Amino acid sequence: MIQTRLTTLDDVSGNARLPGYQPHAHGVGIAHLGVGAFHRAHQAVMTDDALAKLGGDWRIAGVSLRSTNGADNLNEQNGLYTLIERGQSATTARVIASIDHVIAADAKATLNLLSDAAIRIVTLTVTEAGYAIDRESRLPDKDNPVVARDLSSPKNPTGVLGLLVASIELRRQAGCEPFTVLSCDNLPANGALLRDGVIGFARAAFNDELAQWIKANIAFPNSMVDRITPASTEDTRKEAIHQTGCDDRAAVETEPFIQWIIEDNFSSGRPQWEHGGALFVSDVTPYERMKLTMLNGAHSMLAYAGFLAACTHVRDVMQDKDLRLLVSRHIKAAALVLKPLPGVDFNEYASVLADRFANPAIAHETYQIATDGTQKLPQRIFEPALAAIDEQVDTRPYAFATAMWMRFCLQHTDDGWRYELRDPRAKEIAAAISNVEQDASALSSRIHALPDFIPKRLAENREWRHDVDDVLSAVLSTGCRAALAREAAALNASNDAAVDT
Repeated sequence: MIQTRLTTLDDVSGNARLPGYQPHAHGVGIAHLGVGAFHRAHQAVMTDDALAKLGGDWRIAGVSLRSTNGADNLNEQNGLYTLIERGQSATTARVIASIDHVIAADAKATLNLLSDAAIRIVTLTVTEAGYAIDRESRLPDKDNPVVARDLSSPKNPTGVLGLLVASIELRRQAGCEPFTVLSCDNLPANGALLRDGVIGFARAAFNDELAQWIKANIAFPNSMVDRITPASTEDTRKEAIHQTGCDDRAAVETEPFIQWIIEDNFSSGRPQWEHGGALFVSDVTPYERMKLTMLNGAHSMLAYAGFLAACTHVRDVMQDKDLRLLVSRHIKAAALVLKPLPGVDFNEYASVLADRFANPAIAHETYQIATDGTQKLPQRIFEPALAAIDEQVDTRPYAFATAMWMRFCLQHTDDGWRYELRDPRAKEIAAAISNVEQDASALSSRIHALPDFIPKRLAENREWRHDVDDVLSAVLSTGCRAALAREAAALNASNDAAVDT
């Protein structure tokens, strides 16, 4: 049977919940860079809730900076798509209408959109690598080819920093009200980092006057986002047909849990995202640190260890007794380096995380999480490890995660199956570790010597290096499964000894 394509709300004939507003009655006020599955499961959903409650011209014009496939699917459906929430006991669905249209891989059209006076907020989910900002200097990475190209032709940009700065300058010249730039990526103090990168680009590409104007007029609130969103599959599409009676090629699935913590600092107004569950605070930092350290850190660890142990999904990891124990160890260790947060019980949060990871209805691939390790590990693993040294608590969980990532960098499983290392520094890593694959000490030393990656204070810590090399040696000599069993057995023995005393 040929299914009707989802193009209007009248097409829906299933049980999916419809938006509480008419899309055409609301104008566009938000531009979003990076319209992937996560945006459609998170910010677009809360915007849909805000529109249903209070209306306003806050619909979203999306931008897909590189690919066209996802954008084409959304545009063919007039921005409509099905959000499927898979809980442990039930699956529900709703149709989201907050996206008006998506620009696909068209830098000129994107610049025109960002320069439009109707745009009052620019949100971003471009992944950690998409910002092309050097973490140390907090300036644009001039070695990045997109940054280099945009600096040489700043009025015809193609990258994130170039597009933001060029549009800000065009708006300033036209006398438009400043927009707010809201990062929704997993970066520490993401707004502050983006602000420094944008100001640095403006100074390098235009002049100090523009840089100072941005500093004085453009708001870059920090934010923290959280919602597990696996890649869509054919099962996602089948569930969308079941729930809506329509063929939906932009459907996305996610978990029931959703969280968005936002610094309440906006230049030109904002939607009432509170109606979707967002929390506005004066300081996002402690919430952000909690999530990066406990959730994201554990996610990275279980992704590398789980993938190498033939666990396709996060839920599979949580069904393995050794891995489940090591995930619990990591989450608990992460809580030890956090300062108390009013209104938050870290033990309760840890329990919620374990339940979310174990959700059998969410098919979140470990290989998907394992991307961009060089971008993620500094804040998820290395910063907590340094905090653990300062607090004089165990760094072994972070060393274990690091060693498993190093093993993952070899790009083959124990049985010889090969996979791609999807990382912006993949070629550099491959060159650094060539010819030392079975030498744990040499492999560890080569990766510790990579520039601008593992902090020097950590790399020179004897206990840290011993633990990394110890785990890596076990993995290389006995295989991943045996190494995991060894690590779990040692942890059980340690826990038993602690109980006895």
